[in-house]
Amino acid sequence: MYIKVKRELCTGCEACVQSCPYDAIVIKGAKAEITEMCQLCRACMSVCPEGAISEVKEATDEKETAQGRGVWVFAEQREGRIAGVSLELLGAGRGLAGKLGTELSAVLFGGTGHDALELIRWGADRVFHCDEASLQAFNDEPYAALLSKLITEQKPEIVLTGATPIGRSFFPRVAAKLRAGLTADCTSLEIDPETKNLLQVRPAFGGNIMATIFCPHARPQMATVRPRVMKRGTYDEARTGEIVKVSAKGIASRTKVVETVKEVSELAINLQDANIIVAGGRGMGSEKGFQLLLDLAEVLGASLAASRAAVDEGWIPYRHQVGQTGKTVSPKLYIACGISGAVQHLVGMQSSDIIIAINKNPDAPIFNVATYGIVGDANEIVPMLTKKIKEVKG
Repeated sequence: MYIKVKRELCTGCEACVQSCPYDAIVIKGAKAEITEMCQLCRACMSVCPEGAISEVKEATDEKETAQGRGVWVFAEQREGRIAGVSLELLGAGRGLAGKLGTELSAVLFGGTGHDALELIRWGADRVFHCDEASLQAFNDEPYAALLSKLITEQKPEIVLTGATPIGRSFFPRVAAKLRAGLTADCTSLEIDPETKNLLQVRPAFGGNIMATIFCPHARPQMATVRPRVMKRGTYDEARTGEIVKVSAKGIASRTKVVETVKEVSELAINLQDANIIVAGGRGMGSEKGFQLLLDLAEVLGASLAASRAAVDEGWIPYRHQVGQTGKTVSPKLYIACGISGAVQHLVGMQSSDIIIAINKNPDAPIFNVATYGIVGDANEIVPMLTKKIKEVKG
């Protein structure tokens, strides 16, 4: 659907320009022209004295809505290990497929037959698997080309992947090839019971609101989902399904992965897989405050994290940041020290099983999501907590 100006009728009176609340109409060559800023509010249609502006329904609007069946999850693998977010998406995809009365499929590039079987045990009805050597290491071009080819042939209704460096890198290429919509960094997925559209929920306007986005026409509906915001489904070792072998014949790439270099750090930063996380915010006051947190983390065998405020102060590297602009985590225990609880941070950790908050402000928003709260100066409480745990552990 779009708004069109019939140039043969337009007199350039500019009545439509003044009516548009989005500044989406300009005068070029003495004729009105609709720009990409148009939001389909249709205000211009009623003010045009010549009837030169009309709404045009694209031929694909109805056809594409009816096209597609099935929910797909792209199963990301690195060095033969299935990413945790892929298993989380299989759990979410199982629920979506159930509401649509359709099948759940996984797509695996690289990995082994055992990996494909594991995806079935985690909930997939079918796995499209290409195990050719050229796809063992991630490469944008062949991944995007092969997935686009599969989607064009099979026509799924929904395609999901994790909002990881890999997903964020190649999924937009796929959406562009297919001329499909793509919602990034979703934190929730639902099915509209009336239209059966996929409702994609994600933070917007700096995390101050949660926006619900849907794509009523083009198919497939595509989304990337933040790791650790959804729970894994049920693992069933007896579960069976179909594994479809996929060929990468004819899929070329202009680039080649020569070497993969891993970053090595003296601190534990595998936040997304951590069972216990100790996190600090601006309330820790300095790098010295974060040394206290590191001492606590070492006693607990935990990973060290931080809010954006602490990272911006330069007390700890960005790779430790949790929140909307950092990592999303869901540990069994999250200890928030000197963190006020801005919504941007809560988005990244509020699905933790148990949250312990330490803050000297009794009205801090972090206490609204905390399982247990301690009102006091974290710089005083954390050393006492560390000492007590050491005593208990002997």
